[in-house]
Amino acid sequence: MIEVRSVSKYFEDIKAVDHVNITIKEDCVFGLIGTNGAGKSTVLRMMSGVIKPDEGEIVVDGLPVFDNVEAKQRLFFIADEPYFFANATPDDMGKYYSSVFPDFDLLHYYSFLDHFGLGRRRKIATFSKGMKKQLAILCGICSKTKYLFCDETFDGLDPVMRQGIKSLMAKEMDERGMTPIIASHNLRELEDICDRVGLLHRGGVLLSKDLEEMKCNIQKVQCVLNEGVDAENIFSNLDMVKSERRGSLYTLTVRGSREEIINYFGSIPTIFFEALPLSLEEIFISETEVVGYDIKKIILG
Repeated sequence: MIEVRSVSKYFEDIKAVDHVNITIKEDCVFGLIGTNGAGKSTVLRMMSGVIKPDEGEIVVDGLPVFDNVEAKQRLFFIADEPYFFANATPDDMGKYYSSVFPDFDLLHYYSFLDHFGLGRRRKIATFSKGMKKQLAILCGICSKTKYLFCDETFDGLDPVMRQGIKSLMAKEMDERGMTPIIASHNLRELEDICDRVGLLHRGGVLLSKDLEEMKCNIQKVQCVLNEGVDAENIFSNLDMVKSERRGSLYTLTVRGSREEIINYFGSIPTIFFEALPLSLEEIFISETEVVGYDIKKIILG
């Protein structure tokens, strides 16, 4: 288990991360999402022990992670722009990681290199961005660490390669209980693979929940009320996140279970109503608008 306990990080006079608390249990895929500049990459780098928090602490399986070899052998960090040694080849990187991680699977690593068409002795500097990402992911998977930290892992990969990498991750989870922690702005990608999501905004955590629980407790409702019905009065009983109106059609984002919402709208005078599930992207937009991050205001001024 990974515990982030009231962690803050400053860069000169900018507070990039503000008292973040997150708990990540084993055997799940945890997605870290947020607005631009929310602190996703900074939190991920602190979790992996790359940088030290200015306040609070991070522990991995009960061990403080920063400057702790025992803790770091349980995790592998894949940066948004993976680092490789100058003039190194995939063969060089495999041998290096074999010396760092006791369980690094060199045979599988070579097999994956051949399968993905990554030349063992080709200079990594000549690889495309997508090929470098593939190589970094293969290094991470073959390290056989318990936790795999991924910063924008799927960025730069084509759809076929993304699916291949996701399949590899799923196989590692099934076979040995690997726990990926993925920071990404691609919410649709995360929605396909994540069990739990943490939403960051302006350096703090807005929420951290199971994805299915999150989806079950917020609904989108479209409805048309009977003529003469006082909409403001009718909707005042709802835990409203957002409402829009186009002519007689109301589109509402409401907190509550699907059953509760359907029962409520079934009891009021409507011509038509329909409860629809929200995507992770729609939930993200709704939750950030609540705290003042309104994309329409940003665009329109």
